Amino acid sequence: MADSAPEHEVAQLRERLEDWNYQYYVLDEPSVPDAEYDRCLRRLIELETAHPELLSTDSPSQRVGGQAQTEFRQVAHELPMLSLDNAFNEQELRDFNRRVLERLKYPADTQLEFACEPKLDGIAVSLLYRNGLLERGATRGDGSTGEDITHNVRTVPSIPLRLRGSGYPELLEVRGEIYMTQDGFESLNQRARERGDKPFVNPRNAAAGSLRQLDARLTAERPLQMCCYSVGVFQGGSMPERHSDILDLLHSWGLRINTESRVVSGIDACDAYYRELADKRADLPYDIDGIVYKVNDLALQKQLGFVSRAPRWAVARKFPAQEEITRLLAVEFQVGRTGAITPVARLEPVFVGGVTVSNATLHNSDEIERLGVQIGDTVIVRRAGDVIPQVVSVVQDRRPADAKPVVFPKVCPVCASVVEREADQAVWRCLGGLVCAAQQKAAIWHFASRRAMDIDGLGDKLIEQLVDRQILQSVADLYRLDRDTLIGLERMGEKSADNLLAAIEASKETTLERFIFSLGIREVGEATARNLAQHFGSWEALAAASEEAFLEVSDIGPVVADHLRQFFDDNSIMGVVAQLREHGVHWPDIELRAAADLPLVDQTWVVTGTLEAMSRADAKARLQALGAKVAGSVSAKTSTVVAGPGAGSKLTRARELEIEVIDEAEFLLRLQRYGGGP
Repeated sequence: MADSAPEHEVAQLRERLEDWNYQYYVLDEPSVPDAEYDRCLRRLIELETAHPELLSTDSPSQRVGGQAQTEFRQVAHELPMLSLDNAFNEQELRDFNRRVLERLKYPADTQLEFACEPKLDGIAVSLLYRNGLLERGATRGDGSTGEDITHNVRTVPSIPLRLRGSGYPELLEVRGEIYMTQDGFESLNQRARERGDKPFVNPRNAAAGSLRQLDARLTAERPLQMCCYSVGVFQGGSMPERHSDILDLLHSWGLRINTESRVVSGIDACDAYYRELADKRADLPYDIDGIVYKVNDLALQKQLGFVSRAPRWAVARKFPAQEEITRLLAVEFQVGRTGAITPVARLEPVFVGGVTVSNATLHNSDEIERLGVQIGDTVIVRRAGDVIPQVVSVVQDRRPADAKPVVFPKVCPVCASVVEREADQAVWRCLGGLVCAAQQKAAIWHFASRRAMDIDGLGDKLIEQLVDRQILQSVADLYRLDRDTLIGLERMGEKSADNLLAAIEASKETTLERFIFSLGIREVGEATARNLAQHFGSWEALAAASEEAFLEVSDIGPVVADHLRQFFDDNSIMGVVAQLREHGVHWPDIELRAAADLPLVDQTWVVTGTLEAMSRADAKARLQALGAKVAGSVSAKTSTVVAGPGAGSKLTRARELEIEVIDEAEFLLRLQRYGGGP
């Protein structure tokens, strides 16, 4: 007699997975992160393996995806669109390689050739071409039956309506992933917020919703792309015998393939490729959640065959989950240097995106209301690359009976001053200004930071002491500090005091752009500060400029122009600036040049990868100050590409077009040569 405990758990897991499948694939409203789904599916497979009498054909472990939506015409796939088994660590990847070699009866040290491709986080689709013309597009659906989305895929610019060249089969099924870039996703959500619509949770969710529009005109407005990864059925022709050659052939016919794809030999090279892509993952313009490895030889693929739900010749090694599930313990409110009040979620620690996360941003009161989040809720947290973790949704069916609403403060949590929200803004701000210790501390820390006045040794703990003891009330007070005052502070010895005073003295010699940035003007970062300095040349010209004059500066719009004019019209702020100059803070004026005289005028540059000496925004500002146009993609019109470590598809494209590529060292030399600074 079967043990009732595993039978009960199997029934529960199946019901839960089917519910999540329905919410994800049918309703397009995912309720749990992929990591939670994967855990439950793996547990179900473990139980069914240990208790084969419990296995049934309707189990989620025997299906590929969710039930097809009924709003679209059903499409039966002639060749099932299967999913892939997953490897969650290096050992599981090596186990996959071992099983492949054992099934092929090859020696254990055989170096098989694998085709490696980033696993795009999008929607799997099938494209059917007859005599080179696009005839049908379909979703994967449940693997056997999908939905006819021909009217929608025709709107995707990267899907050719007619194949290029010649030599393609009379009937060709191309399989790939439709996805949305991060920039496209942000743009789509910004438009949604402006209309008062609910923004999408993530790019995959946005792509799925776009493909399920009955009106193709709506889909056409969405920034979708498609990348091919294989072929299905084909008739009236032949295909190469290696997977990588098939992809190259598809590319020659006008279909997009991933430029990060690579062919390697042996499992060690597979692991090295995984680590390389993991390092550059945050810099890719699209989301990937792992790497797909396929035995490259199609004859070997055929020999290896399939299990019920996946091919034996391929596996997906997953990256650490970027979304995880945890519990919201409390919400605290932090005050920034501009008075903005930000709610911060205190979480039950959870491992996500490669690190343990215990805090996440809730952005503002509108976001709290949109999420409907309450203290005690089970929430989904997302972390991508170096981005600050954020709460993206609430698992409503796990809300405890004692959950409490999040109450936004009526007064500043630091100084009890009035808080105010501008009519067109989502942010509440403390109006205490320099009366608010939190704003004082944040403003001083920003002023002293490395990319501003660069006062080494002035950390946040020291600033906290100086403000709490009312020694510092503005940044100008830094230049009144003396040795005796500093030595009297906690953990401040004579040598540390001397070093700090020397750093404060050295900071008096700066540049106009650094000084502008150090003042913490709302929405004026390093790039905007550099543009202002290069445009006006002197502090006097900048301070006297009108809003109309600010609008003439590159990358400055009406909102920033208004912030600037308000800043320079504030007598108390201008008084602090006057004190700084009286204390000896100085900088050279910048010689202004006519646009036609700028050395890079009419040139288009692209910056890609990671730069060590500056941010990409700073590099862009420096190039613009020299007259260059800075683009986000490489084309035949690109003059030069600056490629730092981690440069990916843009670097590959530049080499294909034989465009000049320089590294960061050469870039810095050219900036000096052109007069754009070190």
